[in-house]
Amino acid sequence: MSKYDDIRDQLQARLADLLERAEVIEDDLRHPLDADSSEQAVDLADDEALEGVDEVLRQEIGQIRTALHRMENGTYGTCSQCGKDISRKRLEARPIATRCIDCAD
Repeated sequence: MSKYDDIRDQLQARLADLLERAEVIEDDLRHPLDADSSEQAVDLADDEALEGVDEVLRQEIGQIRTALHRMENGTYGTCSQCGKDISRKRLEARPIATRCIDCAD
């Protein structure tokens, strides 16, 4: 049992949720455009907004995967910049943190 098991569980649950949401968005983006040109304009605007949301989701997915990888290789909880421990409170508030509060500024 690791001292970060609770955070790992939280990250894995968040990852599963984000992957599911991203898949729904990608399915929606794959739909063909309507034949009506006015509907196409609405669809294109909607697709652009969905692409923005998808990009944000993909960034968070990447950050979570990085955090889980750091847990696997034993570097989670260590600042990637100065090498000091990242406080437990910071990791609970921001489980994807890779830097301590001093280096995050």
